Amino acid sequence: MEAKESYDLIVAGAGMAGNLAAAVAAKKGLEVLLLDRNDSDNVGKKTNWGWTCGDAVAGSHLDYITSKTGINFSKPELDVKVDGVYALSPDLNSKFLFDGVGYVLDRPEFERKIRDVAVKNGAHYVTQFEVEGPVLEGNKVAGVYGKDKDKNHTIYKSKLVIDALGISTVLRRRLPDNNFVEKNVDIDDVETTGRYIIEFELDHEDERYYDPKNALIHLNQEMAPGGYGWVFPKSGNKMNVGLGVQKRSLDIRNKALKRNDTLQNLIDQYIAWLPVIKNKEYKIFNKDNNGKGIWSVAVRRQMESLVYDGYMGAGDSMVMPNPISAGGIGPAMVSGILAGENAVRAIEANDTSTKGLWQYNLDFNKEYGYKTAGLEVFRIYLQSLNNDVLNYGFKNFLSVKEANQLALGMMPELSLASKFSMVLKGTKNIGAFRDLLYAVGKMKELNAIYMKYPEKPEDFEQWKSKVSKSMHEAKERFKPSPI
Repeated sequence: MEAKESYDLIVAGAGMAGNLAAAVAAKKGLEVLLLDRNDSDNVGKKTNWGWTCGDAVAGSHLDYITSKTGINFSKPELDVKVDGVYALSPDLNSKFLFDGVGYVLDRPEFERKIRDVAVKNGAHYVTQFEVEGPVLEGNKVAGVYGKDKDKNHTIYKSKLVIDALGISTVLRRRLPDNNFVEKNVDIDDVETTGRYIIEFELDHEDERYYDPKNALIHLNQEMAPGGYGWVFPKSGNKMNVGLGVQKRSLDIRNKALKRNDTLQNLIDQYIAWLPVIKNKEYKIFNKDNNGKGIWSVAVRRQMESLVYDGYMGAGDSMVMPNPISAGGIGPAMVSGILAGENAVRAIEANDTSTKGLWQYNLDFNKEYGYKTAGLEVFRIYLQSLNNDVLNYGFKNFLSVKEANQLALGMMPELSLASKFSMVLKGTKNIGAFRDLLYAVGKMKELNAIYMKYPEKPEDFEQWKSKVSKSMHEAKERFKPSPI
């Protein structure tokens, strides 16, 4: 089949990463094709359920986008400003602030705004196009193929493709066999998440369950095994409320409790658990048909390489969400900007080989990616703790400062000797603290490895083997143990 058209750059997927990549590249003069599976009103929509997401983003990430692009954000796309994000222990007696000022978005409005910027900058925006795979010339990506809105088989050619199709992307999974970009994601590194946006009447104030000025995360292995629940305030009497679970942890928990709970009924139980909702009554706020939904989120380090011949990945397609919080908006936007910049650089240099695109790996690693392998270790450590140990650990293992450092990927100086003054009672608690020391050591080790990210593709395989070895050792030590 003949290619319908040819472009400098194809951006597949008009979500957070894709829209920004297209906006940056088009502004620099590239002929950019931006493909979206949705119609124009529903740009970036993930599934028929909507833009399923917690919708929270750090203010620092928005500042980064503004500094790079000049785009300023305000209402309606910024729905509510929050002072921070608090993680609460299962017994609700301890909490840590682990992120600063941020915003809860009106996600559809936000997507439409950055799409409009891309189009204004000159991107050719094609809706209702279902990407089915990469066009290959030899082993190099040279475009995409799929079906247009009339179900006609269509090919678009390009010098370079940016894959922003999300976690289940067909482009990554249908790349030629290569030593750079992994095709698949292990199910243990995925959390299934679901959320409602609800309207409710406040029964009484209790900031452990709902805080109009802060985003709340509830760690509770019985309620959300292998993940957590969240309550994020929205304007008016509304909240974004949901939870995520790891399949293996849920299976272990169900077997131990002789239950058969699913993500769906766990969400309903979680909302019923919140005493601040008067009479346990609420209604779905279904603006843009976005009131409820279920989706999968990767909670591991990003793909070790984000590039291959003729191919770059950004956002969820490269499994970029934060391994602790599962927050994917910030890294998606950062990667979109950097992918757009590096696409321009490579095309102007007439080199879209893996080597010609390698600077993107270095840029993303420096800006965000260097810390994610360490955060992945901390995530699998947390999944190895039951509620009793979590309660004790929140109170005794870490100071507020130390907890904040860990959540940001920074390494506090911990020692078993320094904590004996806190009376570590019981072999389980002492064992869990020793495991924490081991986890922090592994986090430091992986951070050091990532700070020496290979400068050229020829050194990648040896570097990657160090990452794989260190991560394998951590996963062998920490097994899911929710109950």
